Amino acid sequence: MIKKLVTATAMAALLAGPISAQAGSAEAQKWIDNEFQPSTLSKTEQMKEMEWFIKAAEPYKGMEINVVSETITTHEYESKTLAKAFTEITGIKVNHDLIGEGDVIEKLQTQMQSNKNIYDAYINDSDLIGTHFRYQQAIPLTDWMNGDGKDVTDPMLDVDDFIGKSFTTGPDGKLYQLPDQQFANLYWFRYDWFTRPDLKKKFKDIYGYELGVPVNWSAYEDIAEFFTDKVKEIDGKRVYGHMDYGKKDPSLGWRFTDAWLSMAGAGDKGIPNGLPVDEWGIRVDGCRPVGSSVERGGATNGPAAVYALTKYIDWLKKYAPPEAAGMTFSEAGPVPAQGGIAQQIFWYTAFTADMVKPGIAVVDKNNMPKWRMAPSPHGPYWEKGMKLGYQDCGSWTLMKSTPVKRRKAAWLYAQFVVSKTVSLKKTHVGLTPIRESDLWHESFTKRAPELGGLIEFYRSPARVQWTPTGTNVPDYPKLAQLWWQNVADAVTGDKTPQQAMDSLAMQQDKVLQRLERAKIQGECGPKLNKKQDPSYWLNLPGSPKARLANEKPKGMTVDYDELVKSWAAAAKK
Repeated sequence: MIKKLVTATAMAALLAGPISAQAGSAEAQKWIDNEFQPSTLSKTEQMKEMEWFIKAAEPYKGMEINVVSETITTHEYESKTLAKAFTEITGIKVNHDLIGEGDVIEKLQTQMQSNKNIYDAYINDSDLIGTHFRYQQAIPLTDWMNGDGKDVTDPMLDVDDFIGKSFTTGPDGKLYQLPDQQFANLYWFRYDWFTRPDLKKKFKDIYGYELGVPVNWSAYEDIAEFFTDKVKEIDGKRVYGHMDYGKKDPSLGWRFTDAWLSMAGAGDKGIPNGLPVDEWGIRVDGCRPVGSSVERGGATNGPAAVYALTKYIDWLKKYAPPEAAGMTFSEAGPVPAQGGIAQQIFWYTAFTADMVKPGIAVVDKNNMPKWRMAPSPHGPYWEKGMKLGYQDCGSWTLMKSTPVKRRKAAWLYAQFVVSKTVSLKKTHVGLTPIRESDLWHESFTKRAPELGGLIEFYRSPARVQWTPTGTNVPDYPKLAQLWWQNVADAVTGDKTPQQAMDSLAMQQDKVLQRLERAKIQGECGPKLNKKQDPSYWLNLPGSPKARLANEKPKGMTVDYDELVKSWAAAAKK
């Protein structure tokens, strides 16, 4: 009897492995058939990738891991749908928390400062690449994938397929973060109004050139004035030529650090970020930040930066709805979809999904968009070869303070939600593309007309000019919080734009100085230049740039349909 019991127990143990593997495979097949379509992979290839995940996850089956991201549509899909799929397929339970972007950074900071594990993995903006590279508390993924994490690195991951790879690579050439979602900050406009013959004639009669997509800020300003002060009403509804927000709130900082100064032309040439001076106005010598103020060779308070802030305030007060100055980012975001805004210079493509919902004011009776997105216009200080705008790149980050076993399990989940098996479907849901292969899939060729230029932009060579914050910024959390408070002082009139940017530059230099004294960022930590008369730097080539005699050259526009044709032609080359 005892022998029979032992044999039965042994038999059960022998069967446990194959049965669980079969269960995982069955679950994977169910998800592939019912959810993970379309995909750039065939169903057979998808199953091959899922079988690798099932096998790699076996040592971690039954574990419960915690990851976190900000709350956007893409991450909601991951949290509600993909986490469930991953758990059913691998047996690893995932708690994917959704919190505010500022809260994500706060949790990350706390983990860095305390060296205690709060989350097993973070999706945080690649804007922190300079922070992660210098503090060395994030795991360099290049080392991880070839070392301790090799056994849990998907052989089908295809890192070179990620369009944001350059954004998450440090000056040392190592990949520090893995892109999970991307969206650019572009120009948005009412295509139906811009193509109306009566409005086109009226604009040309007044301004002497064609109404179209503005190439420079002069044209944007003319178009803003035209719709706000000359047209005023369309179909009985009050219209405005501009939309923005101005409330004293942390989101006002993103409005500027998300590359407003680069659009004006404050930095140096260079992709993904200006070198030696970036779009924050921070100068580096090699990899060392050496100053933010013009006195130290930076450009945060230079003429181009002051011009950028001045135009932001002027347009907000003259051409946007009166309530815009009291709005935050999240409050202002839905306003263009209500149908009273002609154009917006600072518009995130993350809003695309909300702009194509059936029945709203900015889609037609066939639910096709009345609007389009296009490249942002540039200010008079901008030169060819510079970045032209901001692109958010939320990316997976692993911390050294996370125990290796938990880190491995979390890395499996991170790869799962960006894998080729699921990434195309995820991109259709959230419209935040990360893979070149997904962008060129026939399903997006078919869907492109519904998305107002999103696919055309991302397939075009122009997209490389839209990049996140780069490696010149040595401590994103400490420096980013300085921006909104200083900008708000200029919006309220408590300070002039020059005074506000002087204050910001001085405060940034103080933070750089503290980091230099602390000597915690190694050989790429800040080492401030000595102060010199601003004229020394302003008379040298590059940034900071001396004030232009004419900051409003003649407006220039381009026909949107011709622009898209040129993109398509360039993409084929």
